[in-house]
Amino acid sequence: MSDSSNIEWTDATWNPVVGCSRVSAGCDHCYAVGMTRRLEGISKAGGFGLTGHRAENYRGLTIELPQAAVDRGCGVNGRHFNGEVRCVEEALDVPLRWKKPKRIFVNSMSDLFHPKVPFEFINQVFAVMALNPQHTFQVLTKRPERMAEYLRYDHADAILRGTSPRKRIIQAACNVDVLRDLAWPIPNVWLGTSCEDQAAADERIPYLLQCPAVVRFLSCEPLLGSIDLGIVGDGLDTHARSSPAWHTGIHWVIVGGESGSGALPCDVESIRSIVRQCAEASVPCFVKQLGSKPYSDTDPLNGTPMVGRVYESTGGDDFDTYRINDRKGGDPAEWPEDLRVRQMPAGGAA
Repeated sequence: MSDSSNIEWTDATWNPVVGCSRVSAGCDHCYAVGMTRRLEGISKAGGFGLTGHRAENYRGLTIELPQAAVDRGCGVNGRHFNGEVRCVEEALDVPLRWKKPKRIFVNSMSDLFHPKVPFEFINQVFAVMALNPQHTFQVLTKRPERMAEYLRYDHADAILRGTSPRKRIIQAACNVDVLRDLAWPIPNVWLGTSCEDQAAADERIPYLLQCPAVVRFLSCEPLLGSIDLGIVGDGLDTHARSSPAWHTGIHWVIVGGESGSGALPCDVESIRSIVRQCAEASVPCFVKQLGSKPYSDTDPLNGTPMVGRVYESTGGDDFDTYRINDRKGGDPAEWPEDLRVRQMPAGGAA
């Protein structure tokens, strides 16, 4: 855990679950793999990690990939998660110690709705979120189908059951009556899903729209292809098309290009398209970064300079890249003016 964060759209991170597994192309260069690998190294010395609990929790969570997978562009420095997932009970009560209101990114190092995380443990995570109304919790998953399954049932009673020591600490520290009266949606919990391309958007957004939440959001990062948000399903049928109904159920969109080891080029026009779609639908949009390799096959707008480096697309075309000094493409001063958009949804911690 960290009571601060370099992620521009949040204030802090909280990781009650560690370890993960690949689910789609947006996972191939996951930054959490590289950080987990660093923590594995720290754990050999018995140290503590950047996340505030023992680095030992991260030991043995990554594996060296076969060369064929590396050749396909998967992995971070030749490694990826091995599929082992751990629920870290000692991390559950961390938000209780943070009295100043924060926006908290839940599970920046994993996925709360990974199939190996039992609903019983997710109950405890939701208990902590419900009992800390001063904070806003941002839950982001690539598995919204499991999130929707979880939220179809009343877990309030289950949250109160059990005898684990950490659960007793939570109940003793807080007003348990809050849990007895718990109803969905919990007002300080935002629910989101990641959509790196149109296929992911078509598959995941309908499930997200089934989830009761005061704020539903999309993270189109890393953006690996263009996305037309107006043609995704309507939440009633995963094959349904209901343009432009998406904006009636989505309250915030984050977008950004890929950065870090092995980052793929990002078409700036795809980012611009999402910004425009959000503006037309009056949905707040947050451009996080252009990525390490932003490019455009059209003339840049607003006098943005071009640089001589060229990246070759899979189709064999050459594209000029934008000149950027920030390694993530995260400095808005280097962007075209129309992309300097960092809006937040109404409500939440200051």
